[in-house]
Amino acid sequence: MNRILPVLTVVVALIVLWYLGAVAMNAQWTRDQAARAGQELSFTGIVADTLSQDRPKLPAPHQVAAELWQTTVQKSITSKRSLVYHGWVTLSATLLGFAIGTGAGILLAVGIVHNRAMDMSVMPWAIASQTIPILAIAPMIIVVLNSIGIQGVLPKAIISAYLSFFPVVVGMVKGLRSPDAMQLDLLKTYGASGGETFRKLRLPSSMPYLFTSLKVGIAASLVGAIVGELPTGAVRGLGARLLSGSYYGQTVQIWAALIAAAALAAALVGVVGLIQRATLKRMGMER
Repeated sequence: MNRILPVLTVVVALIVLWYLGAVAMNAQWTRDQAARAGQELSFTGIVADTLSQDRPKLPAPHQVAAELWQTTVQKSITSKRSLVYHGWVTLSATLLGFAIGTGAGILLAVGIVHNRAMDMSVMPWAIASQTIPILAIAPMIIVVLNSIGIQGVLPKAIISAYLSFFPVVVGMVKGLRSPDAMQLDLLKTYGASGGETFRKLRLPSSMPYLFTSLKVGIAASLVGAIVGELPTGAVRGLGARLLSGSYYGQTVQIWAALIAAAALAAALVGVVGLIQRATLKRMGMER
């Protein structure tokens, strides 16, 4: 209870601020409409109208909740209006991109730790690559791959991999270098080879760092998948829901897609956290 209460307090405070913001941002439209009709609205009338507009500037929490209910529970998962359907499209690109980015990041980290030339040459380029805005590079990737006939999930997965590999590289390099000189010297006195030192010392020591970076990487991978859906005017995926909502001024739909994306990211991070606890417990690093 002591751990849940602070979280609930923050959630309630955010919801209250959200309602206040919805009233403040939507009130002008209500006043304008009332003035055109020659009516005078009371404060309660203004509040009631601001929380029930069809296309508000900022939808109220209950409007977003109703949209989520309608597009998840009341729609078939095969429907083009179902957030479950669109979420699965985005999730498939996210997982593929995360797998590619994680694999590339781990391999690159191993090379950087064991090869000084790679450390001096590749690591600066890996850092520099993250200075390029993803909104600038995503259309280039999509267009180039489309020109050679590669469409569908793979282009979005590559964008996801681009965002997810860097946290894995940094975390894995830090983890592989975490054993101190005394531990490394001890294995040398036992005659351990480089491969044995890697398997028995460096790799186990890197696990906490790796899982921390994987939590960042899986969330970044989801962002990459959504961004990859935006430049092409996609019709499937959470990015497509954001696009269609912006085209037609459906702010409630936009916010529902955003909340769905946030929930999906939280679920993915939670899954990585469960795997982390199970793995580290099996290795004797956690109780």
